[in-house]
Formats: sequence, C-alpha cells, structure tokens
Amino acid sequence: MSDHLARATVSGVRAFAAVTTNLVEEARRRHDCYPVGTAALGRTMTAALLLAADLKTEEAITIRISGDGPLGTVVADANSQGTVRGYVENPQVDLPLVSRKLDVGSAVGIGNVFVRRFTGLKQPFTGSAPLISGEIAEDVANYLLVSEQTPSTVALGVLVNSDLSVAAAGGFLVQAMPGAEDEVLAVVEKNLAALPPVSELVNQGSDANAILKQIFAGMSAKVFDSSNLAFYCQCSTARVENMLVSLGPEELSGMVEQGEAEIICHFCGEKYNFDRTQLKRLLEQAFPTQV
Repeated sequence: MSDHLARATVSGVRAFAAVTTNLVEEARRRHDCYPVGTAALGRTMTAALLLAADLKTEEAITIRISGDGPLGTVVADANSQGTVRGYVENPQVDLPLVSRKLDVGSAVGIGNVFVRRFTGLKQPFTGSAPLISGEIAEDVANYLLVSEQTPSTVALGVLVNSDLSVAAAGGFLVQAMPGAEDEVLAVVEKNLAALPPVSELVNQGSDANAILKQIFAGMSAKVFDSSNLAFYCQCSTARVENMLVSLGPEELSGMVEQGEAEIICHFCGEKYNFDRTQLKRLLEQAFPTQV
C-alpha cells in the first residue's frame, strides 16, 4: 500500500487519517534506527503530516519533541504537499519492552513539545506544551488543547518487524469544531473507543479511508480525495555548497588544506563529499580576493 492521507467531516467534526509505512521505513533506513527510535521518529513524522494536512500551499510545520530521555531530540518537518523529513538525535537507543510494547515514553523522557507553523509571515508561529507521557500522540493532543485551544484525539502507531524494518505505520487526528453537536460527539467517542491500535489497522490492510469510516461509523461523513505522502528532504549539493561558503574564507581554506570535507544532512542522512579541487573552486568563486 502506498503512503497516503485522507480527510472526512461530519456535523462539526473533522478527521484526518494517514498510512505512512513506507516513509517511516525510509527514515529508519536512512538513520539506521533501532526499534524505539523508529517508533518515536515515525510517530512524530506522522503527526507532522496530520497537522500539515490543513495548511495552505507553501505552508509548513515543524514538530520538535525535546525530552531528557536517551533518544534526545526528535524532529519532523512536513508541508502541505504531503512530504516529510525527520531525525532522532540518538537513533540507536535500545530499551527493554514494557508489556510487550516499545517503551517510547521512557526513551523520550520529560520535556516539551514545540510546534512551529510557517505561514508566510515574517515570523513563524511557535507554540509549546509539556510532554505528558512521551508517547507522542498524547503529547501532540495536549499541545493542540493547551496551545491552540483545539480539543483533539490523536492516535499514532509504528509496528516494527523482527528484522528492524517497519511493518506498518499510520495515525489519525480527530477534532471537534465550534458548534459540534453533543450527539455526534458521543457517537464519535464511542467509535474511537472501539478502535484497535492504528498500527494494527494498517497492518491488517486498512487504508486511510477505511480508518475514517470506522471513526465515523453510523454517520454520513463527507470524504475527500486522498493525497500521496512521501519522505523528502530539500537538501542538495547546491544547498550544501552555500552552507560551506557561509562558513567564511578561513574555514573554507582550512578544508582546502585538509583536502576533503564530508557533510551529512541531519534530516535524511545523505552524505556530501567534497575533494580538494571542489573545495578550492568554491573558495575561488566565493572569495576571489582571499585566494
């Protein structure tokens, strides 16, 4: 099943559901994550995509989970086009299972969740809230309530195979809008309580529309066309070259003397290697009077 996101509404309640198995596996592979790191990163990237689903064109969002646990910081960037990238500071953390589940809460620890919305204004909007469990879904829901005053239900899940690859990943976001009827909310809450874990739904073959149908079971929901999702990083050789130039002539000259430089993108793990000839060319082009 390809990664995708779908949305639906019914009488003052809206919901977004996403299947993210392939993009989470791509992130796991790029960052060489152990299972608990895969789960934390996959949940955070899925959450970012769900929050970005309501953005306008060219807008983007960043979620940063900053806890004192061994994983360190977990970051995900997503945009309205359905692309996401992310990283976990310490991807190879290994913790024992708790009740046969990955202990993401302990791996994340105590801290805060930060959400930054890039809306085209000079200054992006940044909000934050304390982490209440470190399990990501509850923390994002708490952030939406505390910082954006939007009551929400968030479910996120990542199922990892014994060979460390991702078997299934996905999530959903349900929000009550102003004027939502109590009777509708009661039915939605009942349906949500009956749902199995979202990773189990995806692993059993449910797509995003099927998940939405279960959330709005017994109601006539308006379902919108689904959209594709993918792991994508904006890094490139040109961007890395600009970064090297921004370091200044002295730093760049030092790299020329060393004869090589390797730059690794935090978000995707891509490696960019430059030899002496390439570094010297950058130095001559950017700082001709310094050569």
